[in-house]
Amino acid sequence: MSKPVVTRFAPSPTGYLHIGGARTALFNWLYARHTGGKMLLRIEDTDRERSTEAATAAILDGLSWLGLDWDGEPVSQFARAERHRAVAEELVAKGQAYYCYASQAELEEMREKARAEGRPPRYDGRWRDRAPSEAPAGIKPVVRVKAPREGETVVHDKVQGEVRFPNKDLDDFIILRSDGGPTYMHAVVVDDHDMGVTHIIRGDDHLTNAARQTIIYQAMGWEVPVMAHIPLIHGPDGAKLSKRHGALGVEAYRAMGYLPEALRNYLARLGWSHGDDEIMSTADMIGWFEIEDINKGAARFDFQKLEAVNGVHMRQTADKDLVDILLASLPYLEGGAELAERLDEDKKAMLLAAMPGLKERAKTLVELIGSAGYLFAERPLALDEKAQKILSDDARTVLGGALGALEAISEPWTAESTEAAVRAYVGETDLKLGAVAQPLRAALTGRATSPGVFDVLGVLGRDESLGRIRDQAR
Repeated sequence: MSKPVVTRFAPSPTGYLHIGGARTALFNWLYARHTGGKMLLRIEDTDRERSTEAATAAILDGLSWLGLDWDGEPVSQFARAERHRAVAEELVAKGQAYYCYASQAELEEMREKARAEGRPPRYDGRWRDRAPSEAPAGIKPVVRVKAPREGETVVHDKVQGEVRFPNKDLDDFIILRSDGGPTYMHAVVVDDHDMGVTHIIRGDDHLTNAARQTIIYQAMGWEVPVMAHIPLIHGPDGAKLSKRHGALGVEAYRAMGYLPEALRNYLARLGWSHGDDEIMSTADMIGWFEIEDINKGAARFDFQKLEAVNGVHMRQTADKDLVDILLASLPYLEGGAELAERLDEDKKAMLLAAMPGLKERAKTLVELIGSAGYLFAERPLALDEKAQKILSDDARTVLGGALGALEAISEPWTAESTEAAVRAYVGETDLKLGAVAQPLRAALTGRATSPGVFDVLGVLGRDESLGRIRDQAR
């Protein structure tokens, strides 16, 4: 019987949770949920100068907002330094590692010689078989692993295939520094083994690391986890992802008004696919996700596609649920705090009534706030430039006629009854419907674009609608 799957996400807390890290976390999470396994979280905080508690908090908050929950408590790599040292000493005792007393001057000499000979700089193994009794005074040793010198180290990768590394290129790398601190290469192996990690899913920039880490696993007689190195994300132009492309923190996407489920959907499609399916629920992704379906080639980040996916998810969200999501998101959205101050229960009810029309046009929650602005505007409305152009003298005269038709409505004030009244007015004149609807939209919303004008009339109600029209009509 095979062991339960255990994946892990292991960010360094030196900054925000960037979008590439979020996708790595998502792939680990999806595979763990797909197989009924676990995803563990390890904070790789051994770089004490750059690691901050604020960055750790931002990573945890970003994962939580994305809905990527982890199993158990987050593990601090720094807190496990004693265990890392103990394993390094065990490797020395087993003859699989050794103390190296080479001085900085000697190491520099090795590097210079390699450069002069056109070789990559490699440690030459001069302390590999020497006794510590020969150690020079005043040099604190590092611990180096005894890497095999012949043959190849093979990484059996679920995405990249079988990747072979000549052992002569891997040299005897350091696993314990002279101050007793473990190197990243060593700490990762010990942590993954002790945490029971069965599958390592991470960026393909770690592929060379995988070869060196395999050497440590084999030296300890430990089982090597299944490896899957996923391609990095590039910008639309094929260049490495930068801030101008979208290499931002997850919190920036939250502030731009993207839904967590839409961002999950979009990130999953960056490098992984299931047929031609573009829009997927989280349940779909969990059911379909297989490591072998991850592409070898780099994925390209495209804001327009993300917006389109987000728009679909917004339209598919029930009106009340979308209102609740918007209200919960207001503290993080541009213009959200100002709107939150003006939202009493009546305004929230108005927002819910307007949501069917609002969500048809908006691709983000920020756009939704912008589109909903007319609901909360105070009279007389400030007109934007396009609305001012629409409301010419002739258009204001047309508004006066429409006002009379709307004031005459005796039945309940609804989108349907207002449309019937305006169409009756149009039928009595030589005007086209657009020549009446556009001035009405400008007067009611202060803008040239909005949800359907009759929906706007229905949501604003009789008194507010007529008041706004009177302000602009002649």
